Amino acid sequence: MNYFVEGVQGAGKSTLVGRLAEHFPDYRVYREGDYNPVELAWCTYMTEAQYESVLAKYDRLREEIIANTHTEGDRRIVTYTRIITDEPGFHKDLDQYEIYNNRLSRVEFEEIIITRYERWSGDKAVFECSFFQNIVENQILFYEMTDEEIVAFFLRLKAVLAGRDFRILYLEADDIAGSLQVIRKERVDANGNEMWFPLMVGFLEESPHGVRHGLRGFDGLVKHLEHRMAVEKRILREVFPEQAVILQSKNYDLDEVLGNM
Repeated sequence: MNYFVEGVQGAGKSTLVGRLAEHFPDYRVYREGDYNPVELAWCTYMTEAQYESVLAKYDRLREEIIANTHTEGDRRIVTYTRIITDEPGFHKDLDQYEIYNNRLSRVEFEEIIITRYERWSGDKAVFECSFFQNIVENQILFYEMTDEEIVAFFLRLKAVLAGRDFRILYLEADDIAGSLQVIRKERVDANGNEMWFPLMVGFLEESPHGVRHGLRGFDGLVKHLEHRMAVEKRILREVFPEQAVILQSKNYDLDEVLGNM
């Protein structure tokens, strides 16, 4: 069995992943930013030429870059956010080699995701934000896909996953605005300055979808996440009803949930 933990920001995904890791000590846990067999958030997807260029440009970090590099065919995947450095521009530079935020065509993006899921044959794993979050965000905000188009993509993905044992543990937030206020206060620097919220709002406001629909500030973020949660719950109902387990955010009995599977 494999478990995919999903839900909008602030729903409690990291906490649930931690609890599953304790419950299943022999399972492999994939958190955001890890090298992951099915998802590429916070990782580069570079050609050999691009990779060699990065190594030459950041020669001081060569050993760390190589240590965080994984090879898939002719591509180099670097878990670059795992590299702690004060090298000017390093993380921003490598960010351009991710597959998200309109850096690839919609067809290229979808084929990479589908192909990686086709190749995946693992078992006994817990995945954080690997099934919905980054994929659906990209589909809504940058490709401006309709809800029906997103559902159609996940129907393709379902066909690829036929015969695989997995559950999608989805944390349903009943108060998205309240959850966002909590994580705004939690994700600050040593001086109490907000770190996460300005980045998240900027990401939304600058996206094609955010611009087209005038999504701005806190209210715009809430509206977007309400829409995203509705789309994801529709996918669970229409595409993955047998694999879906919907939990009330921060109000569930994990032992009972696992015992009923």
